[in-house]
Amino acid sequence: MAAIRAFRALRPAPAAAAHVAAVPYDVVSTEEARTLAARNPLSFLHVSRPEIDLPPETDPSAAIVYETAARNFETLRRAAPLMIEEAPSLYFYRLRAGLHEQTGLAACFSLQEYDANVIKKHERTTPDKEDDRTRHMLALRAQTGIVFLTYRANADLDASAVRACAAAPLYDFEAPDGVRHTIWRVDEADRDRVIGSFAHVAALYIADGHHRVASAARARSEMGARSGTTDNDAERHWFIAVAFPDNQTRILPYNRTVENLAGMTPARFLEAVRARLPVREDAAPLPLKKEVSMYLGGEWHAVGLGPVRSVVPSGVKAAQLDVSLLQTGLLEPVLGVKDIRTDKRVTFIGGARGTRELERLVDSGRAAVAFSLAPVLVDELLAVADAGEMMPPKSTWFEPKLRDGLLIHTI
Repeated sequence: MAAIRAFRALRPAPAAAAHVAAVPYDVVSTEEARTLAARNPLSFLHVSRPEIDLPPETDPSAAIVYETAARNFETLRRAAPLMIEEAPSLYFYRLRAGLHEQTGLAACFSLQEYDANVIKKHERTTPDKEDDRTRHMLALRAQTGIVFLTYRANADLDASAVRACAAAPLYDFEAPDGVRHTIWRVDEADRDRVIGSFAHVAALYIADGHHRVASAARARSEMGARSGTTDNDAERHWFIAVAFPDNQTRILPYNRTVENLAGMTPARFLEAVRARLPVREDAAPLPLKKEVSMYLGGEWHAVGLGPVRSVVPSGVKAAQLDVSLLQTGLLEPVLGVKDIRTDKRVTFIGGARGTRELERLVDSGRAAVAFSLAPVLVDELLAVADAGEMMPPKSTWFEPKLRDGLLIHTI
C-alpha cells in the first residue's frame, strides 16, 4: 500500500502565484536562472538557485549560498506573501501543454516507504547533488522542490480528481513556456476518500526527483540526530510530491550528440556502423522503437537496434531498452564511448528541443553525429523499476514539468 497524508502547505497569495512559480532548480544553469529571474524579485529561483544573487565567482557549495537561500526565502514570505494553510490539505495539480493534459495528487509521501522500496527508484543519485539539496532543506527547514511520482492508474483516484477539478481552482495561469498550471484544494469531505484510495496503490515510482527524495531522507536523519528524538509523526519523515497516473504521464526522448567520429571520416564511420547494424537511408528524424535515427552529413539514417516487441515483456531488463542497445551496439564499439556519464564528447539533448536542435548542432560543426531516440515507454520504466534495476543515464525526460514555489512543505 502507499501511505499519503495531507499537509499545511506554504503557498503564495493567488495574485502572486504566476510571479513566484519557477522552473525546477535542476533544469537550468546558473546563468539561465539569473536571466529568468531578472526583474522579477518574486521568482522562486532566488530561493532555489540563490547563487544568482551572489558574485559569479562564488563557490556554489559555500555557506553563503545557503544563508542567502534562507534570507531570500524569508523575504519572499513577506513580499509575495506566502501563506500557510490553516488545516492540512491535499491538492490536485493539472499540467496542460498543447493537447497533452495530466492531473496528479499533491500530498506528502512516506520516507519510510521510500526506504522500504514501496516508492521505487530507477536512477542513481550522486553525493554532491544530494549534499546540495540536503543543505538547502536544512537551511530553509522546508522542501521546496516537488517530486514527480507515477503509479498504475486507479479508477477511484481518477473519479476524485474529476470531482475536485469541477470546483474553482486556487491557481490557474499559463507559464512563459506555454504550460498551464492549475491547482485545486481537495474538499475536506473528500480528503479521507482520496487517502483511502491510495491505500490500494501497490507501489509508487519516482519519475523525476530522485535527488530531492534522497536529500529529504538525509535531512530527516540529520534533523533527528540534532533533536535526539525519533518522533515518527514529525513532518521530516514525509516529502512533498505530485503523483500522476501512468496513463497520463508523458516521457519525451533524451537524445545524444557526439563531438567527433574517433578519427574516422563520415564515410568510414557509416561503413563501420553498417558492418554491425542494419542501416536505411532517407529516414525520418523520429524513429520507431528498436531503431535510432542518426543524423550524419546532413542526412538522416535509420539504424536498427534489435527485434521489435509488440508488448513490454514481463521482467524487462534495462539492457533491452533502445538507449542501452544504442550504447552497446554503436556508441561503445564504433565510437569508443565506454562510459556515457563521463565521456566529454557526448552531449545530451532532452525534452522538447527536438530533432531540429540535433540538426543545428551537427550542421554548425559543434557535433559530428546526432542520435534521435524513440521515447522510453512508461511501462518500460515501471518494469525496470519493478525488476530492481536502474535506467541508463539520461534516458527519460518528463514533460511538462511541475513548478517550484506553488506548494511548499515546511519541516
